[in-house]
Amino acid sequence: MKSVIDAVLLAAVTSGAVPAVVALAADGNGEIYEGAAGPRAAGGSDPVTADSIFRIASMTKVICTVAALQQRQRGTLDFDAPVEAYCPEFAGVPVLDGFQNGEPVLRAPATRATVRQLVTHTTGLTYGFWNAAINRWQKATGGGDVFTTPMVADPGTRFEYGINTDWLGKVVEAAAGQSLDDYLTEHVFTPLDMKSTTFVRTEDQRLRTVPVHDRTPGGGWVATDIDWDPRPGYWSGGHGLYSTPRDFLQVQRMLLGEGSLAGAAVLSPSSVREAFTNQIGDLWFPAVIRTADPVASCDYLAGPGLKWGWGLQLTTEDRPGLRSAGSGGWAGMFNTYFWVDPAAGITGAVYTQSRPFLDPDVLRTYADIERALYASHR
Repeated sequence: MKSVIDAVLLAAVTSGAVPAVVALAADGNGEIYEGAAGPRAAGGSDPVTADSIFRIASMTKVICTVAALQQRQRGTLDFDAPVEAYCPEFAGVPVLDGFQNGEPVLRAPATRATVRQLVTHTTGLTYGFWNAAINRWQKATGGGDVFTTPMVADPGTRFEYGINTDWLGKVVEAAAGQSLDDYLTEHVFTPLDMKSTTFVRTEDQRLRTVPVHDRTPGGGWVATDIDWDPRPGYWSGGHGLYSTPRDFLQVQRMLLGEGSLAGAAVLSPSSVREAFTNQIGDLWFPAVIRTADPVASCDYLAGPGLKWGWGLQLTTEDRPGLRSAGSGGWAGMFNTYFWVDPAAGITGAVYTQSRPFLDPDVLRTYADIERALYASHR
């Protein structure tokens, strides 16, 4: 297995598909593959490794969702309660109902959004890079605070991937009575032995961080200084974490193990089974999401047949040579990807740090690694 997947990684870097890449995989008995290729920063000599620090961006969402599920299990968080029961300021979030003479038209939502709808991205909140209306609103208003962003649909009427999990982080804080940073450290990172996962890096972690890369006019890669605020104004449950591939594999293995890893019970088996079960009813993850910001993201050509569970995009049909029906996974804005396949008993992840999100070359690399892993494993 190792030589085959190592060759895929090396080919991806040599061809210029990615600036550098790390891949890991595990089954129910532990890690079964770890490999890396390329320099941590383009043009440098320091190699990228599975212990390098990556901005995992929206892979933060599944960790915040784990925290919400823990609170639900303890009876301190009701998924069917309105969001404003935990965050009173949410009652003031309007719906963007178009524009008149260039000015946003706002109205009250038809129903009150629930915590469940935050978890499942069905409140009507979205992201500007994937929604032209919110992109236009951000330009018209100067963007504002993430928590002043309006909805683009009434709660429960459609799936709109977006800032829901930032609000969920605030809900978790209210339910737990402590900051999201402290809560995750105590109830997720420590039990799973995730020593390098953090909202705020140490100096050593900064030196181990892989920079975000952009393509050069000649088709190569250049490291940028793109980063998050080192003193964030809030703990973002939607995107704010730095982690290593080795650390995040602990989350994947915990999900594969129905909530437990190495004797630490992080979630109940029933919560994990629900995470891999359709939680959006008759709604579907969009087959196509057109980008509203090509610098940040390409179009997402997801295809039909995708659902959403608790923090996971769900595959509803077997993909020949790839993951099984019932698999769940997600990704981060700077091209980090993971999946967990309970039916096959395997989980994998692929990491780089580049823009735009969903770059076709990166997606081909991701698919090539997944295909090689399943071919070797089976």
